[in-house]
Amino acid sequence: MFLGIDLGTSGLKAIVLDRAHRVLASASAPLTVQQPQPLWREQAPADWWRSCETALDAVLAQVDRRRIEAIGLSGQMHGATLLDARGEVLRPAILWNDGRAWRECAELEAAVPVAREITGNLMMPGFTAPKLAWLRRHEPAVFDRVAHVLLPKDWLRLRLTGEFATDRSDAAGMLWLDVARRGWSDELLAATGLARAQMPRLHEGPEVTGRLREDIARRFGLQRIPVVAGGGDNAAGAVGVGVVRAGQAMLSLGTSGVCFAATDRFLANPAQAVHSFCHALPATWHLMSVMLSAAACLDFSARLVGAEVPQLLAEAQARGLNDDTPLFLPYLNGERTPHNNPAAQGVFFGLTAGTDRADLFNATLEGVGHGLAQGLGALEAAGADFSGGLTLIGGGSRSAYWAQMLADLSGKTLLRRAGGEVGPALGAARLARMGREGIGADAACPEPALVAAHAPDAARHALLHERAARFDALYRRVAPCFPAAA
Repeated sequence: MFLGIDLGTSGLKAIVLDRAHRVLASASAPLTVQQPQPLWREQAPADWWRSCETALDAVLAQVDRRRIEAIGLSGQMHGATLLDARGEVLRPAILWNDGRAWRECAELEAAVPVAREITGNLMMPGFTAPKLAWLRRHEPAVFDRVAHVLLPKDWLRLRLTGEFATDRSDAAGMLWLDVARRGWSDELLAATGLARAQMPRLHEGPEVTGRLREDIARRFGLQRIPVVAGGGDNAAGAVGVGVVRAGQAMLSLGTSGVCFAATDRFLANPAQAVHSFCHALPATWHLMSVMLSAAACLDFSARLVGAEVPQLLAEAQARGLNDDTPLFLPYLNGERTPHNNPAAQGVFFGLTAGTDRADLFNATLEGVGHGLAQGLGALEAAGADFSGGLTLIGGGSRSAYWAQMLADLSGKTLLRRAGGEVGPALGAARLARMGREGIGADAACPEPALVAAHAPDAARHALLHERAARFDALYRRVAPCFPAAA
């Protein structure tokens, strides 16, 4: 059996997978995000470890832990976890959805004019490199003590194994990686005052990075089993649903919303804020569009009206989405693809005296869908191929109503597969098996069984295409009103 650990933004999930691709056990523990100032998003690494202990205790209690053979790690990308020479955490980790480093992005691109060619990406505040540039300016005493920069899941790796290591899919999101060549860029590191010695060792996703420390193995009743490199949450989620080769794609409906397309070569479209990263598998890359608030918008709207998401989904389905449904801009934490605007904000538009909570929830579902559809368009412009359909994963994939709405919005066939809600933890476990047994993706990563295929309805697509134009016009009209709008 193989253990997959996924360190998310709102919680940590652990699953146990057997050789028949069955998830035998799962458990999770919640996490919270601190917002000490506008645009800031932080978490304390100590909270990650407490959630890890809670989830592992719960999941291992459900199986014979002596049969666990390897561990794979996945997690939220881009977070700057900063350690001193003794390995002690210097400050709370600055997360992927933090928007404070806008100024530093422009400065880094000016300092390294070929940055987009090296990384395949725009400099964005959510990435790790501009966070360190911000730290250098605003917290120089902390910056001067930085001996190691780790991503969130790799800090867990350090606690588990004592090793400073990462995988290339996660490292690509730091903006210090030469993505085509899959190695660190000395030029980009120097631009932020850093060197390779402060970076973790690079590995491919299935490679073993170390073994459990003796005290950690004893704590959880495990052997000193290997821990593989794993992957960033989106790459690991793709591995979990069998999106492992060119022509395969997925749509992830988690806290954030991600459109992911695997490729067999380095492709890029930084002009539309498309992310171009290494995949968690050797000699494989991927294109990705990201909206910072997806399923998180559903929780937001549910909180506004004082109801639970499942009830509101039922009410929204009963009401239906109509031409007079309000519009919703889903930019609760700024936005990446295609706007690259950390100052963007959420907006409900078109309210009338007859608007009720079902209308607001339909507007929320649709607004997230419009944002995702814009991301798909940006990926197609970079060369992505969606002719084989898109696999849905993440918590939002459980709703057939939303899945059909997204198909109608995008004009793409969306596939719901068994276990799609498990997400990156499943991919992490699959990578652990690949590393333990030395097998390839074809054997370890089959596509899960198809639950339902949601083909777009032509009439609904035409209606929603008109609303998409209004959605886009609304953003462009109100963007100048956002504080410090880009």
